[in-house]
Amino acid sequence: MSENASAPGLSETAIPAPTLAPRPRPAENLAMPSTTRRALLAATLATPALAAPDRPVRLVLGFPSGTGPDLVARQLAEALRAEWPQGVAVDNKPGAAGQLAAQEVARAAPDGLTLLLGEVGQLAMAPSTYARLPYDPARDFAPIAELAAIDFAFVVPAELPVASLADYVAWARARPQTDLATFGAGTPGHFGASLLAAGAGFRAEPIHFRSTAEAMTAVLNGQVQGMFGTVALVAPQVQAGKLKALAVTGTSRAALLPAVPTVAEAGRPDLAFAAWFGVVAPAATPAATQAVLEAGILKAMASPALVARLQETGFRVAPQGREGFARLIREETARWAGIVQRTGFRAIE
Repeated sequence: MSENASAPGLSETAIPAPTLAPRPRPAENLAMPSTTRRALLAATLATPALAAPDRPVRLVLGFPSGTGPDLVARQLAEALRAEWPQGVAVDNKPGAAGQLAAQEVARAAPDGLTLLLGEVGQLAMAPSTYARLPYDPARDFAPIAELAAIDFAFVVPAELPVASLADYVAWARARPQTDLATFGAGTPGHFGASLLAAGAGFRAEPIHFRSTAEAMTAVLNGQVQGMFGTVALVAPQVQAGKLKALAVTGTSRAALLPAVPTVAEAGRPDLAFAAWFGVVAPAATPAATQAVLEAGILKAMASPALVARLQETGFRVAPQGREGFARLIREETARWAGIVQRTGFRAIE
């Protein structure tokens, strides 16, 4: 895998991962928007009473414990206890950028008892970033419900002499090359860095780490000169003055970093992106079983405790059911295919 080395943008380098950074501390509690609450209530009331799963459900995810997807999975599992008395077991199966977990669920029995907590990388980006994918997101999964999303922030070392994204671009253009940390090749952070560099006309080298926390440690140490990290992870370091946040990738400002402009406000609307999470089942799962799963998950996502916990840690909670989630996956797959093509990224074998 390589980048176009003759034009501004990214080439490839990997270095050993540094020490893990501290986990983010909770921020202030925020309420779910009233429109979202009303929509969830209406969906729940419109759904006929359906029998809950008669055995424990296994919720598989392709990321380690303590990560953002793991937090979403465990909060959902806890809230589902009220809907599914047999319970939900979270099963962490990290490896191959989430492909191992996705492949396992794609091949599981379509009985509603094995589900995937999937995210944008596995379900929308992977078809464009991997030449040989062991599953087909469009063919092998039935979308059940979108759960939440989280935005990113572009952060730089506190000592870097810049105060805005425009300042950073000018600073980077004056140098032969800058190093930008990513949490893996072919991830949103990687393509965000590529788009930033290519669109602004400076050359950047992506330094790939195993996680966002490890990448952030490299920025804190001055080992690299910037990164796109999730708002939840970088906010404590920004608030402590250890990092500077120059822009956030959401369409509105992040509650954890209200003073930081959006990428659109900073003049780069093309950098707007987010990581989203949702539940999918094996494609052959019967429609009636899908309806049971959808109803239970949407009701659980209306739990005030779940909403508060996710929002405290930087997530935007805006659940939607099968139809809306399927539409999101289709639209995001097409969007990321275009982004990948523009960056000149070559699919990973």
